[in-house]
Amino acid sequence: MANAKVQAGAAPHAMIAAGGTGGHMFPAQALSEALLARGWRVTLSTDARGARYADGFPPAVVRSVLRSATFARGGLKARLAVPARIAAGVWGALRVMRRDRPDIVAGFGGYPSIPALSAARLLGVPAIIHEQNGVLGRVNQLFARHVARVACGVMPERMPKGVEAVHTGNPVRGAVADQAAAPYAAMQEGGSLEILVIGGSQGARILSDIVPEAIGALPEGLRRRLSVAQQARPEDVERVRAAYAASGIPARIEPFFADVPERMARAALVISRAGASSIADITVIGRPSILIPFAAAASDHQTANARALDAAGAASVLRETGLGSSDLAAEIEAILADPARAEAMATAARALGRPDAVSRLLALVEEVSGRDMPDRPQPSQNGLSR
Repeated sequence: MANAKVQAGAAPHAMIAAGGTGGHMFPAQALSEALLARGWRVTLSTDARGARYADGFPPAVVRSVLRSATFARGGLKARLAVPARIAAGVWGALRVMRRDRPDIVAGFGGYPSIPALSAARLLGVPAIIHEQNGVLGRVNQLFARHVARVACGVMPERMPKGVEAVHTGNPVRGAVADQAAAPYAAMQEGGSLEILVIGGSQGARILSDIVPEAIGALPEGLRRRLSVAQQARPEDVERVRAAYAASGIPARIEPFFADVPERMARAALVISRAGASSIADITVIGRPSILIPFAAAASDHQTANARALDAAGAASVLRETGLGSSDLAAEIEAILADPARAEAMATAARALGRPDAVSRLLALVEEVSGRDMPDRPQPSQNGLSR
């Protein structure tokens, strides 16, 4: 439900428009935390699917769940209904904003951001968008020419004509920033080694297929030192657990880990897709990684996301097409059997991290909204006041 109409002079109000996946929601959550710490009121505008990823948002964030839709999925009947669903969402957003007009709308991409960004344009509310990936998503391409600023987590290779990007980096949640530049002490001689495997909000099928087999094929001396924490789709959890058990490797397999930042800080190696939020976490904390970009990602944006880490020697990037467990096993061994290389990768990853990304984005919000609050405390790297 929307807020009741507020009185003049109340705290400034930001509407955060995001949804669809954790990749959109995590940086939106980080900005929400920082805004609240600066004395703003925050409303999250999303759809029913996006609301499922909103549990981590602070309780002070008001949820406004609106209808939206995409032409990218569903059958003919569903696609024919898309315009009506979007129109209903825009109408809902207009009603919300008329009751409690925001000072700014910040869109984080994905079709659930369409209603709020559209309503902002109709009402003349200042707006910015933030693009997490190295290629602008379809919705951000649509709105890029109609907002005051386009902030980017990874500098895109191409921008719409006449649009300039502001490189803020990808904001990370407070729990990630709390682990920023955590010492990499995982490669002590003969010590235990933990591998963290993440594949998006609910794992990735290819990682469930090949990672357990690859780790099981490692030399015995290395394998005895290992433990694994791996995200897997619910339907894959039991078979992945069985695969590790058959290899005698201690493993925790879950569809979702609420404590990914802590696990990443303990990890000797991260194996992951190359989603923007995952890369932001890996670089802020500073861990060596093996990245497997999602081959079917729109415009191959995950490969674009991984390019800087590959060039800096912070990650080994393996193409999904044709990737076998033996290839992956060889790369895991090459990193974990070479402590100097692992340390160098961790250092290179940390050098690419932008733990201050949320402060950069917050400054942009306050500039565009005209509601700078110099009397308020600045957020620290974890989004909390200092």
